[in-house]
Amino acid sequence: MELTLSQPVAFNKACLAGSEHRYIAQAIANAHISGDGVFGKACESFLEAEIGVQKALLTTNCTHALEMAALLVDVQPGDEVILPSFTFVSTANAFVLRGARPVFVDVRPDTLNIDEELIEQAISDRTKAIVVVHYAGVSCEMDVICSIARRHGIPVIEDNAHGLFGRYRGRFLGTFGVLATQSFHETKNFTCGEGGALLINEGTLREQAEIIREKGTNRTRFYRGQVDKYTWVSTGSSYVPSDILAAFLFAQFEAKDRIQQERKSIWERYDTALRPLAEKQRLAVPHVPAHCDQAYHMYYVLLPDLEQRQGFISHLKARSISAVFHYTPLHTSEMAVSIGADKVQCPVTERVSDCLVRLPFHNGLTQGEQERVIAAIYEYCGEALA
Repeated sequence: MELTLSQPVAFNKACLAGSEHRYIAQAIANAHISGDGVFGKACESFLEAEIGVQKALLTTNCTHALEMAALLVDVQPGDEVILPSFTFVSTANAFVLRGARPVFVDVRPDTLNIDEELIEQAISDRTKAIVVVHYAGVSCEMDVICSIARRHGIPVIEDNAHGLFGRYRGRFLGTFGVLATQSFHETKNFTCGEGGALLINEGTLREQAEIIREKGTNRTRFYRGQVDKYTWVSTGSSYVPSDILAAFLFAQFEAKDRIQQERKSIWERYDTALRPLAEKQRLAVPHVPAHCDQAYHMYYVLLPDLEQRQGFISHLKARSISAVFHYTPLHTSEMAVSIGADKVQCPVTERVSDCLVRLPFHNGLTQGEQERVIAAIYEYCGEALA
């Protein structure tokens, strides 16, 4: 196999699906480039039809969708919210902004999702919500989690930033919780640079979600002709994205099948090549349970320890390959200490944080670039590439 090192292999790269420029021009020609335009509504209808949620609302990003979720379940100062420590800071921040204290739970060593067996012991009379994160687009164990939530009368919120079109036992992620959130950041399968969505599975929350998203006004009801004027009726903020961004996103949605097939091919190529190294215990590779259909969001490997993880990243960097580690444990952060959310034991999270490396993975990754990455990994592990 002939390898060339002339061009760096990017960890992520924004890619066009085909119609983005045309749709952006159309949005401009429509003379409606603010929110809730033709393309924004088309994106929401697409999500509702494809996933089967009662209502989808585009947001400016996934963080804002999480903030809306916190408002919708009426998080108040002194409440507690259960979530994994191994997640992006937005998952916690959205609820901390409302005065809640995050109660961090460790993750499973196989899927790196919240350990469902540890949730019930974290529940108190102040628990307001259970927030699950489908890491790498592989589902949490939603049967157990939803059963616990029902038993205690606590809503489940899905942070599904990684998991659009993933499934658990045949059912789409984002349809289990009363609310779910999506991300369309540049690093996600489907992107508009910055964007998100709130998925609503509890019909009674729809109207309040529209009010919150429209700066606390009943403007959406006014546009539907349900009131003769709109006014300030509740707490809210400005969470509606421009129709230019929605135009870009809709082009990506139209290419859903092709994009997902390309990402599946990339994931499977990595997995086929690297699984022999896992069998020799040179590294560990992702685990996808048989009852889960993943979203093909990322491919990661786990090195034996922090020193080897750092050496691995440096090794790839020297060969012009960009790879990154992922989350640092939230329970060990300065913020967690300052709000008293650090008094938990999450040994799996701490080990995974030290050992995990995300490999280059984006819609435009070529087979040649991927072969360079795989060859460099074999070189680091001291193994011959078959």
